[in-house]
Amino acid sequence: MYSAGRGLIKVSCGLLLLASLILGGCMEEKVQPALGAKGTKEANASVTAAHASKTAHAASTAASNTPDDTSSTLVIGAYSVARDALQALIPRFQQEWEQKTGQKLQIQESYEASGTQARSIVGGMEADVALFAMEGDVDKLVDAGLVASDWQQKDRYAGMVTESIVVIGTREGNPLHIEDWTDLTQQGIDVLYPNPKTSGGAQWDINAIYGAGLMEAEAKGMDGPAYAKQLLADIHDQVISMDKSGRASMAAFEYGVGDAIVTYENELLARIKEGIAYEIVVPKHTIQIENPVVVVDRYVDKHGTRAAAEAFVSFLKSEEAQRIWVEAGFRPVNEQVKAETKKSQDIPEGLFTVEDMGGWEEVREKLYSKRGIWYQVLAGL
Repeated sequence: MYSAGRGLIKVSCGLLLLASLILGGCMEEKVQPALGAKGTKEANASVTAAHASKTAHAASTAASNTPDDTSSTLVIGAYSVARDALQALIPRFQQEWEQKTGQKLQIQESYEASGTQARSIVGGMEADVALFAMEGDVDKLVDAGLVASDWQQKDRYAGMVTESIVVIGTREGNPLHIEDWTDLTQQGIDVLYPNPKTSGGAQWDINAIYGAGLMEAEAKGMDGPAYAKQLLADIHDQVISMDKSGRASMAAFEYGVGDAIVTYENELLARIKEGIAYEIVVPKHTIQIENPVVVVDRYVDKHGTRAAAEAFVSFLKSEEAQRIWVEAGFRPVNEQVKAETKKSQDIPEGLFTVEDMGGWEEVREKLYSKRGIWYQVLAGL
């Protein structure tokens, strides 16, 4: 394991070896058995084979968008954090689909870090539906001609399926008394968050820290970008590991690596529900997360699965499904379920959105371009 804190090694050789052995199994997100676990090329071959028998039928089915076969296969490519909720949601949709259409629907699932999953789909993994950690990963599919550019205009929720917030997770009882972002800058506190190069969740984490710095600086009458960059750099100096995905980062924390983790609220809520005694620290200023779902136009038209794919996406935003998302720790987008859960949610005083930071295009340019703030922090500039 290499330290993420500007090249400083933060763990002993013994912990290095132990963590490497433990985390080796969680660095790569597993593809469900239906796809196999042999990598993107083999997974795509399996997906292609699954649809091959329907090729002749696809044209007429796609034209009518009406299922008239006794069985069909739908491929879901999702970011890793959504796995647990989807395991509960998929069987319910399959049952509902068969009751409505008489068609048995086979669903193949692939889970990866959001950015990695998007690149896999662009590279040829023929997913009919994609769930990502952030809007920018859908943009990759749009740029590749796989998804229509107006995907957000087709839906009352602007293409989003769940929400969350970025929080800090600590060990039971919060022994280091962490209360806000600045506490993560203290010497002796080992911090975890995933790698924003591969993880959409990590970009939300970085956005939350940097955006909080901008808001704190404004309140103090200080130079916002300089203050926010320094806050991000100081926290990054305490980071001992950047894993591939939010789920891998959470797995490392579960194994005892680190004192605090920057992560989705839903990741911690799900584990607390399982009886793991974590503490959730909600910073005064943090960002609202929005997670998109999209039908991959090119592939559903190729496979003749548009009707099933669109029905699945619609189901994910239904009251029934949204309550399942809530049980998994997410915040809902459905108005009815949002009203039901509002009182139980912690709304930070300084909650902000990516739009408050100028929107994704501006954030990507300022933070994640080749000369962006994030890469300056990595280089110690």
